[in-house]
Amino acid sequence: MLDLLYMEILAFLLIAFVIFIVYTVKRKKYEKTEYFAQTHHAYRKLRGDKGLLGEYCIYTYLKPLKGHKRFLFNCYLPKEDGETTEVDVILLHESGIYVFESKNYSGWIFGTESKPYWTQTLPKKRGRSQKSSFLNPIIQNKVHLKWLHTFLQEDTLHFYSFIVFSDRCTLKEINLTSDEHRVVNRYNLLAEVTRISQEMAAQLSVDKIDDLYEKLYPLTQADAALKATHIENIQKKYSASPSVDKGEKRCPRCGGKLVLRTASHGSRAGKPFWGCSNYPKCKYVQNMEE
Repeated sequence: MLDLLYMEILAFLLIAFVIFIVYTVKRKKYEKTEYFAQTHHAYRKLRGDKGLLGEYCIYTYLKPLKGHKRFLFNCYLPKEDGETTEVDVILLHESGIYVFESKNYSGWIFGTESKPYWTQTLPKKRGRSQKSSFLNPIIQNKVHLKWLHTFLQEDTLHFYSFIVFSDRCTLKEINLTSDEHRVVNRYNLLAEVTRISQEMAAQLSVDKIDDLYEKLYPLTQADAALKATHIENIQKKYSASPSVDKGEKRCPRCGGKLVLRTASHGSRAGKPFWGCSNYPKCKYVQNMEE
């Protein structure tokens, strides 16, 4: 009996040791990446934040892209009103400037380029589904492109807009009314960017790419005060905006739809609350008592 107990303890310790070694190897590999060098996000934080993980995955998927390239992450572009707009990922490449809006969602995605909100559908028990809306990411990226173009002040640059969804979701029905934007899953990202780069050939020299990088890099190193102000401005903007549908509750932080949910753990387990449909990128929560 004791021998069996010792064997189980030994097996548990061995498994824990292997997990620790694998985790350490992955962490050290991560800490050698451009993403870590620029964002300084700890590996533990990356693993626990699906928004950050989505940005990092875009970087890893595009690393094999041929040609001279530089990446920029979480770039806070200034706007004329003194506020900022944050770009998830920018790729400076020989073929032009790629601007990525990351959506690390699952489920089915429905959207039209011109409509203000898109829909995410998640399966529930007994064949039912849960629908929630989120801001049209194309409109978001249009804002990013506008202020990036304004900041760089160069009319000869080629810009490409990408909305990148996770591999866990299905782009069920995406209606695009122009060829200015591309909506893809991450598994198609490298192929699509490669196709464009081959069609466009070299548009930017190595020196030009490096010059643009040096100009934009300081905008990726926003301090805590700037980030807090950015979030505060977003909250003010959307708390003052009318709901799209009458009676629909909107997130004051990002404008997403507030969805009624039930807490599964913690001191409020079993109690209802309003959660943002843009979770995990937006973690706004409003208890029912509020």
